[in-house]
Formats: sequence, structure tokens, C-alpha cells
Amino acid sequence: MESSQDKSLPATERKLQKTRKDGQTSRSRDLGHLAVLGMGSLMVIMGGPTLMQHLRIAMSKQMSFSADTVLVPQLMLERLVDMAVVGILGCVIFALAINAVSIITTLMSGGWIYSLKPIMPQFKRINPISGLGNVFSKQQMVTALKNVALMLILATVGWFHIKSGIVELARIPALGGQAALGQVGDWIISGLIMLLVVVFAVAMIDVPLQKVLFLQRLKMSHQEVKQEHKESEGSPELKGKIRQKQREISQRASISAVPKADFVVTNPTHYSVALRYDEATMAAPQVVAMGADLVALKIREVAKAHSIPVLESPMLARALYAHAEIDQSIPSTLYTAVAQILAYVYRLKASMRGEAPAPGELPQPHVPPELDPHTPRAAAAKP
Repeated sequence: MESSQDKSLPATERKLQKTRKDGQTSRSRDLGHLAVLGMGSLMVIMGGPTLMQHLRIAMSKQMSFSADTVLVPQLMLERLVDMAVVGILGCVIFALAINAVSIITTLMSGGWIYSLKPIMPQFKRINPISGLGNVFSKQQMVTALKNVALMLILATVGWFHIKSGIVELARIPALGGQAALGQVGDWIISGLIMLLVVVFAVAMIDVPLQKVLFLQRLKMSHQEVKQEHKESEGSPELKGKIRQKQREISQRASISAVPKADFVVTNPTHYSVALRYDEATMAAPQVVAMGADLVALKIREVAKAHSIPVLESPMLARALYAHAEIDQSIPSTLYTAVAQILAYVYRLKASMRGEAPAPGELPQPHVPPELDPHTPRAAAAKP
């Protein structure tokens, strides 16, 4: 069984696409934290004074009483509703802004993924053994160490901020109400800015780090790459069978083209190849039909029925069957052999028309031994 050390190859594009379809990608939580804290701070700084102004006005109305107010209790309820609307509206705007920026930063870090697979029930999610494996994984350990380091950094920054501002905070009671609030507000804002700088620095490190960890987790072994290649391209054995079946279908269909042939070369029993040559339109003879066994027999029958010469040349028939394709020119290595047969056919046809004497027996053309599938390789390799 392959271990994780065997997985040294980067993930293929096909695996990356499959992972995204499964709803997995690299996400930086620290980037989301930065977005929430940053937008929250911005909303507090920009909208805080306006919200507090409206709340102060609403509160002052709540605290002002008169004889009319006492006599009409409904007015108190209306004031309470007005104040609640202001508070709820401020909270809704704050929540919408936070959620919007959180979604945007999430899309920026990993892109949009639409998949229902992450929410589908899976046994391994509740399996304690798998859960322990996830807890002690490399990514979880890095995340835990990063969170501890971030907590220590934030605690240190917060401590120094409180230590440096403790003197100013001690003077707040001596200041007036408006000045005291302004002093506290400035101190809070400066602290938020310091925390945001820390979180921003961590987020800038965490985004590429999560990408690296994600790709590290998706690394593949040599066997997995080979298996994926087989699945995408198809098994060589299966592809060979498919090509063979396609060739057989094409051969059976090519029987109808036999009447167009100039001659047929046979094995004489196992293979038949019908060829045609037109000097005006062809650069070389072409195979119009070929087949083995029953198809070969049918080709010979059709050729004899249409008075097409059927010639026995076993090596040439086997070589053409092995290396030629239907409706394609013959291989250049067989030009000479086919030309000898074609010259004999021309003399034979001239003799049948009474224009020349009988050509005699068919001379067997020279066929390179390596092109004959029935020639042993050792014999074919001899000079």
C-alpha cells in the first residue's frame, strides 16, 4: 500500500477540477478574520458617531417627561419603538456590511464553488478514527501553531497598548464627559488599528500558506497518475479492442466497394485485399476493401462475380492487410511490390482483349520480410 511519502507528484489538472467539484479549495480563515475586523472597525469609526448621535437624541426623548406624557402612555411606546428602530437599523447595516465583505474575501481566496457534496452525510465524518487522523494532520498542526502564535502576538500588542495608555486612561475621570468620550474613542481606535495591522500581516502569510498546504494534501503518487491517465485516455487494451472492432465493421462495409477494384490480392484463403489505381486522380494505388476469413471469402466471391482478377500473393496480401487502411493509399514501402502486380494485371487484361499474349504465371513480388506479420522476427532481421 502506498504511503504519503510516495505522493511526490503535484496534483494534475483533472484532480484539481474534481476537488473543486467536491467543494474543496484553499481558504484562509485569517483573511476572513481581517475582513470582519477591518470592516467592523471601519463601520465603528465612520458610522459610530452618527449612530450614537441618533441614539442620544432618542434617549433624550425617552428621558423627557411632561404632564401630556403621563396622561398619554401611548407616547412612551412610540418613543421606545423609534429608539428600537434606530438601534436595529444600525445593527442590520453593520451585519450586512460585515457579511458582504466576508463573502467577497472568501471568493477572492478560493473562488466561487457550487457543490452540495460537502453537506451530504458521510460516515467518515463521524468516524472517530478518521476524526483523529484529521486532528493530527499536518495542516491541522500548522493551523494550531499559527493560531497560538497569533494569540501570543495579539496579547503582546494588546498588553503594550494598554501599558502605554494606562496613564491617559487614569486621567479620564478628571475630564469632562465629551472630552472623556473622545479620549476613550481615540484610544480604542488606535488599539483596533494595531490589531488590524497584526491580522493583516498574518493574513498575507496565511493566504499563500493555505494554498501550499492544500496542494501538498492533493499530491499524487506515480501509480495514481498512471491510473488517472488510464481513466481519462482509456485502457490501451480496451482501445486496441475498440480499434479492432471498428476495423472489422469497416471491412465488412467495404465489400460493397469491391466492384470498383482493379484487382484483388489473396493469401489465398485467410486474407483478401482489393486495390484500385487511377493514374489521373491517385498518386498511388488505394485499398478499397479488405478482410480476413469469411470477409476475405466474400471479397473473392464478389470480385469473381464482377470479373475482377483475383491473384494469389500471400506475403503481399498479409503485408497489405497488416499495414494498409481502407480508402487510403498503400504504404510507400509496398509501392514496388504492388507495381509488379499492377503491371501483371495490365498485361492480363490486354491478353483478355486479344491485344497481347498471355502473361504466364504471376511472378511473386518482393515484400520486405519485416512487413509480413507471419514472418518470424529473427528471419526478418537477417540482411
